[in-house]
Amino acid sequence: MQPVALIPWLDPAAIIEWAGPWSLVVVCFIVFAETGLLVGFLLPGDTLLVIAGLLSHSTAVAPNGVFGLNVWLVALLIGLSAFVGGEVGYLIGHKAGPAVFERKESGLFSVKNVERTNAFFERFGGITIILARFVPIVRTFAPVAAGVGHMHKGKYTLYNLIGAVLWGFGLTMFGYVIGFIPFVRDLVTEYIDVILLIAVGGTALVTVWHYFSERRKAKKAAAAGEDVVTDAVEAQELVLEPEVFEKAPEIGHHDSDGEPRPGA
Repeated sequence: MQPVALIPWLDPAAIIEWAGPWSLVVVCFIVFAETGLLVGFLLPGDTLLVIAGLLSHSTAVAPNGVFGLNVWLVALLIGLSAFVGGEVGYLIGHKAGPAVFERKESGLFSVKNVERTNAFFERFGGITIILARFVPIVRTFAPVAAGVGHMHKGKYTLYNLIGAVLWGFGLTMFGYVIGFIPFVRDLVTEYIDVILLIAVGGTALVTVWHYFSERRKAKKAAAAGEDVVTDAVEAQELVLEPEVFEKAPEIGHHDSDGEPRPGA
């Protein structure tokens, strides 16, 4: 049975004919933005990677998958995008320094996101760069925080590479592998247009909701008279000491909310 597109432009055949390999470029840019740009935390990358793997399966309307490329190449390009994004994020932090944190609270920036990222570094040390890949928001701010704190570049790049492979390449291949499960394969073949609708619509809804949610919180704080502007002094306080990146991970020394326990 051929799938019937719910919306013409979401028909896989139409997408392949119109966009071709450009659809993969869009996915790679989103993955890059998650760690290469400070606004990337608005993008739900984990789901996107799994779906990218699923859609790399051959179907009646897409013999080489939605992207028209072998899944190994798809996963490799996505992993490369994740790696480059991490390197750019580090470079931004390294060049801009504490000034990168000097800004007003908004839907695109929250000092709490930086503090949450710093808490990960305080607990896990340098391997936070690897672990952060699997934690939304933290994966966006970790490269910048490492750059601002002048984490050793060679060590950072190694951890960034490992994280990019495990997250970018790994999750994409995971999505492809689960496509071999009979009911999953049949579901993708039969309702690929529905999956695309959910992927596109869901991503847009989550992004918009997160943006306005953070913006609403910032406005509420400002109306309550709270300080919603991070000045130079406060920005400097957000900079991690170099020793933090060298410390061994602290396992089990944390409170019930996941934050490191003081003095642990």
